[in-house]
Amino acid sequence: MSVITAYIAEQPQAYQPQLTRLYRLLKETLPDASEKISYGMPAFFQTKPIIYFGANKHHIGIYPTSEGISYFAEYFADELAGYQTTKSSWHLLYDEPLPEQLIIKVAKHRLAAVMQG
Repeated sequence: MSVITAYIAEQPQAYQPQLTRLYRLLKETLPDASEKISYGMPAFFQTKPIIYFGANKHHIGIYPTSEGISYFAEYFADELAGYQTTKSSWHLLYDEPLPEQLIIKVAKHRLAAVMQG
């Protein structure tokens, strides 16, 4: 069991399928990244943090680190338009399908930014 799967196992049963799917999607997209719990949330690192996610009462929060969602709005404005966002997070409701292709795009964009330094 990894630190992230242990985190998921501690969450309410109803949240676990979406969290597990998100974890697997990020793991497939970021195969060379290490997994950690940082700031109390699952995180993928590759020299620097790439992306965090966390279970909240009504949604999964995706935190693309210091760039924040406002930075991503420039690149993914149309795709993020239908989601609730804050300055630093993107909210995915548990009862809606994960936007897998958008998650992959965001994760790859973050990885490229980290690798560029």
